[in-house]
Amino acid sequence: MYKKIKIIICILLVGTIKEGYSQDHSADKIVGVWLTSGGKAKVQIYKENSRYFGKLISGDDLYEKDGRTLKKDTENPDASMRVNTVKNLVLLKNFQFKDEAWTGGTIYDPKNGSTYSCKMRLKGTKLEIRGYIGISLFGRTEIWQRSKLD
Repeated sequence: MYKKIKIIICILLVGTIKEGYSQDHSADKIVGVWLTSGGKAKVQIYKENSRYFGKLISGDDLYEKDGRTLKKDTENPDASMRVNTVKNLVLLKNFQFKDEAWTGGTIYDPKNGSTYSCKMRLKGTKLEIRGYIGISLFGRTEIWQRSKLD
């Protein structure tokens, strides 16, 4: 009797360990460089501790008209943050992987200084990003492509 219980406990532990490993492995599929809708910018998604973030690493609209001076985050509602450049600005913050999606995070739009609730999901090789206010019903979805240089 005790031998059967030990076997069942071992099977359950192995299953739990395997499930935890595969879930972590799946969660990291989002890590890399992504082209935003229209291909005008690249965002590098990375993992820090157990959360996921994304920073703007290149794009068509990062420089002033002189072509050398990096644009500042002038629309940020926090005046102390307006001195930061848009390049390397963290746009995606604090996502956690759960139920095959990255949720609980926010996305920042430097064009208008707004921050939205956000969730992300991989659809094949594409990343579906939904920014919203309040509930997901009131939002907008963008599809990002993995960068070929990643």
